[in-house]
Amino acid sequence: MDFENNDTEGMEEELDNIIVLNDEEGKEVQFEFLDLIELDGEEYVVLLPIEQDEATEEEVVILKVEETEVEDEESYVSVDDEEILNKVFEMFKEKFKDEFNFIDEE
Repeated sequence: MDFENNDTEGMEEELDNIIVLNDEEGKEVQFEFLDLIELDGEEYVVLLPIEQDEATEEEVVILKVEETEVEDEESYVSVDDEEILNKVFEMFKEKFKDEFNFIDEE
């Protein structure tokens, strides 16, 4: 969950489960959509950056889904609350415990 992403302009395109977002520098970054988690009436997307440094473990990005004024368009906003991030990630881990190997950081 190390990826910094301020308010994005929402999904620019969606190919199967690939989502393209703009990072804080305006660069396009591709993510694989892994899941949508609902917590306390809010929705959060769990994304996996497609281009990651092979020397590091894969890390997911968790962003809050916010509706926009444009129908059928959403924007994704970074979550600063560690407690919320941890709860969403724990729900994701429980749901996909048989599909992914999770590495617990000490």
